[in-house]
Order: sequence, then C-alpha cells, then structure tokens
Amino acid sequence: MDSKKMKKLLEEKLKHPDRKITFDREKDTLRIEQKETGRGITITLPGIIAKWNEQKEKAIDETVYYVVEGLNAMEDQAQLSGHEKNIFPVIRSTSFPAEAEEGVPFFYDDHTAETRIYYALDMGKTYRLIDKNLIKKEGWEESQIRETALFNLRSLSTEFKKDAVAGNYFYFLNSNDGYDASRILNDRLLTEMKEKIEGDFAIAVPHQDVLIVADIRNNTGYDVLAQMTMSFFASGRVPITALSFLYEDGELEPIFILGKNKQT
Repeated sequence: MDSKKMKKLLEEKLKHPDRKITFDREKDTLRIEQKETGRGITITLPGIIAKWNEQKEKAIDETVYYVVEGLNAMEDQAQLSGHEKNIFPVIRSTSFPAEAEEGVPFFYDDHTAETRIYYALDMGKTYRLIDKNLIKKEGWEESQIRETALFNLRSLSTEFKKDAVAGNYFYFLNSNDGYDASRILNDRLLTEMKEKIEGDFAIAVPHQDVLIVADIRNNTGYDVLAQMTMSFFASGRVPITALSFLYEDGELEPIFILGKNKQT
C-alpha cells in the first residue's frame, strides 16, 4: 500500500463533522484536529504502512482507535490531584517530541542515549502525557511526579513468559496495559530477575507493550536477541528502540550487535 491509498483510507475512517484533516505532502503526515479547539494529532503515514504490511487491517484499526481516543482525551480536563494512582512513567525514544504541538514542553527525564522517561496521567482507554503547564497549574513539584509514578509502577503485574532458544533464555512481559516497557524502571523487578540470570543480563524495550529480559549464555543468544528486538520494534504500535542493553551494576549500556559477535 502506498501513501496515497493509506491517506484516503484513514481520511474515510476518521472523517467527522467536528474534525479537520490536513495532509502534509512534504512530510508525508496526516493531521487530525478538532475544529473548535485546533488541538489534534499528527500521524506519519510511512510508519503505519510498514505496520500494515505485517498486520493488515489490525494496523488501521489500532491507528484509528488511538487517534480517536487521543482526541477525546484532549477534550477532558486533566487533573493530577485526586488522581495520584493514575500517574505512571512511560518510556519513549529520544526522537519523541519534547513538547506538545501547541509548544508546551512535556515533563521528561533522560534515561539512556536511546530512551527518555515521560510521565502520563492514565485516563482509562488512553493517557495524557504530563506537561510543564499542567504541573504548574496543579502546584505540584517535579519530584512529586517522579515519586508517585515510580510508586504506582511497582504495583503493576510482573508476570513473564519464558522461552529457550539455542541454550539462551528469554523472558517476555506483555500485559498490554501501556506500561510494559516502563517496567524497565522497576529496580526491584530487575534485581529479582538478576537472581535467575546465569549468563549476561540483557534487556530490550522495542516498543511500549513489551519488556524483554534475556539470559545470554552464548554468542548465538546475542544474534537471536537482535533479530527478536528488531521484529518487535517494526511491529509495535509505539516503537521505542531496536537496540538492546546490557544491565550491569544498575546501569544500562546499549549493545551493538554485528553478526554473531557482540560489541558494546
């Protein structure tokens, strides 16, 4: 499917009397915004086409769902006070926008050379990234956001599925609650997993809905992890990074894998 066909398909599915849809030919993006407020969401067509090539209609349905829910969330009046249990950290790529389209800076922290930590207010079917204006309006301290988000993160399930490939062991956390990748910030969880690891401890967060922990016991394990991470990265709704990380002494170091050799 090419951009022209994808554009037409999404315009048909997202058409609404209260919405304005514009296409940027140069950037190959489609913007859907509320006519009354001018607030909206911009989606990149090549990324959706890539997912469509693997997932077909599922990729379209997910895109439409999250655009609609995102627009609805923009209309809601977000409040932090009284909703403390709904504040969570979310992992994003360093290429993710640092501010909302209205120019308001998001509140985020640096994490690795590949990732950042943003903070979100869960609103049920979707969530809103917390920005500096919302923090100021509510009179919160940034440290309060961090502490609350990490406390809530530790309350989430940590059930892994295990798989073995060529003498290596891979653990997958995929609860689809929007915070699977965020569990990489749960130090208690990583400490527990370290007790199970006999080889090298590697971690991957290819997209927001999966956390991969790997017990790498031979060089083949690195090759398998690289292919696995790239596959998840290409198919994820919110891609983060195709690189994996070695976890040592509480620190994450990116792994660059060439063939069956590992270089860090």
